[in-house]
Amino acid sequence: MKDEIDRRELFRRAGGASVVAGLALSAATVEAAHEHLAKQKTAQRAGRAAPSKPRFFDAHEWATVRALGDLVIPADERSGGASEAQVPEFIDFVLVDPLSDARERERLQTRVRGGLVWLDRECRARFGKPFVECADGERRNVLDAIAWPERVKPGFEAGAAFFTLFRDLVASGYWSSRIGVEDLRYLGNTYVGEWKGCPPEVLARLQLGEGK
Repeated sequence: MKDEIDRRELFRRAGGASVVAGLALSAATVEAAHEHLAKQKTAQRAGRAAPSKPRFFDAHEWATVRALGDLVIPADERSGGASEAQVPEFIDFVLVDPLSDARERERLQTRVRGGLVWLDRECRARFGKPFVECADGERRNVLDAIAWPERVKPGFEAGAAFFTLFRDLVASGYWSSRIGVEDLRYLGNTYVGEWKGCPPEVLARLQLGEGK
């Protein structure tokens, strides 16, 4: 997309998964999604479960979600992209999570499904085919029109609102996943055998050394 910076750097500047605060995705929902995906993967590896299928999306929607997610956060030389981090599966779980508020869940379902319809309609108007059948350049051509809400032209407000929502869902799933956390090089949640205090150079920078 035009004028874009590296997507991972963009999300880091926004605070990683905190960019989704406006989605009202609770910590419990995010945790439940990843716990479900981890159990599912373990069962599949052990041969106790068949490959998973989406519970909310139909086959065409699923292909669209996977393609669009990998445009938002593609794989690079450092880390896997959205699909490898199971972001599509994360979004699918969020949209059917039985523990979430029913009204909010239905509202989110409507916004996501309606946005996918809008995306296909726009692609058909421009190129005579749905999003998943478009070439990479054609897909980006459509996304250029909706990627920056403050620059969106009249008539594209609905598309921009959808893409903002979808991008935030992708960020939520990615940066709370194992791949995303490793990509951020987050150093928390690790055992410290011996606490030696704050490094002197940090104390000096904060002007908290001895005698301060």
